[in-house]
Amino acid sequence: MFVFSSEQFQRLLQIHPEWRADRLLDLGAGDGGVTKVMAAHFSEVYVTEVSLPMKWNLQRRNYKVLGIDEWHQTGFKYDVISCLNLLDRCDNPLLLLRNIQWSLVPDTGRLILAVVLPFQPYVEVGGKWQRPKEHLRMKGKLWEDQVTELSTEVFWRLGFEVEAVTRLPYLCEGDMYKDYYVLDDAVFVLKVRGKVMNLLNETSDINYCE
Repeated sequence: MFVFSSEQFQRLLQIHPEWRADRLLDLGAGDGGVTKVMAAHFSEVYVTEVSLPMKWNLQRRNYKVLGIDEWHQTGFKYDVISCLNLLDRCDNPLLLLRNIQWSLVPDTGRLILAVVLPFQPYVEVGGKWQRPKEHLRMKGKLWEDQVTELSTEVFWRLGFEVEAVTRLPYLCEGDMYKDYYVLDDAVFVLKVRGKVMNLLNETSDINYCE
């Protein structure tokens, strides 16, 4: 899987090549290829992955593999969380985004989120594809319309503010018909809105904001 280069990652976060932070979490890291692009900027790199062979590969790269129900309950927070092409293959995307909010370092923490548009959510259960339990409401059919919808409606209502967004080709593994596929990714840099961050600091039981 290829999403962005080191230079594109730096431009998205508006950081210089020497910038360093404490912790990165890459959700659904796959074989760790994209993780490696980001890892040079962090003292500790944490990952999640459901595929056992991929987990072994991530461990060989010396990344710290966390359980898919464990990463938001570690007792510490992350400077950057990446969620790349996972939102449309997640059974509970709303819960995922809420757990990410809780897990980011206050004020300075950032979420890098990539999603293929047009948005077509499906999850694989027992070798079959089905609709996820939670549904992200999406208006518009064009790529540009859905980027606007995500930015001004979906993410905002969930407590995030968009700092940057770009369009990048997503090269993903193919099948028996094609060696690989090139899809249109929207890559967002998100931060938790100030009002929501204050609520997160005050209580452990909040609903999504207005």
